[in-house]
Amino acid sequence: QVQLVESGGGLVQAGDSLRLSCAASTRPFSPYYMGWFRQAPGKEREFVAAIRWLGDNTYYADSMKGRFTISKSNAKNTLYLQMNSLKPEDTAVYYCAGQTTAWGFSSWKSAPEYDYWGQGTQVTVSS
Repeated sequence: QVQLVESGGGLVQAGDSLRLSCAASTRPFSPYYMGWFRQAPGKEREFVAAIRWLGDNTYYADSMKGRFTISKSNAKNTLYLQMNSLKPEDTAVYYCAGQTTAWGFSSWKSAPEYDYWGQGTQVTVSS
């Protein structure tokens, strides 16, 4: 069973930056996609970004393009999310997730297609 542990969340002011990390405990580790999702209170879980683990393809939700950057270290089995110019509406619990096999078109943005999830890390952006 793959375990994912997120870190790097916290309380910041609008305009600040944060870098989230997601470390996988399993070796070898070779998901098809790794992704970041977020869930704000009272809202559905929302796709943020995804990356091909054995490749360089990256994918972003339109509202995050230009502000958020997803990256990885295959050697460290770690996924990252660099978040810049944070806004109060970015406040949410951020989850990393892994997808073992890409069954469907654009499965990278579909939460049900992901097989394992981290526990989440809280990001709070004050105005």
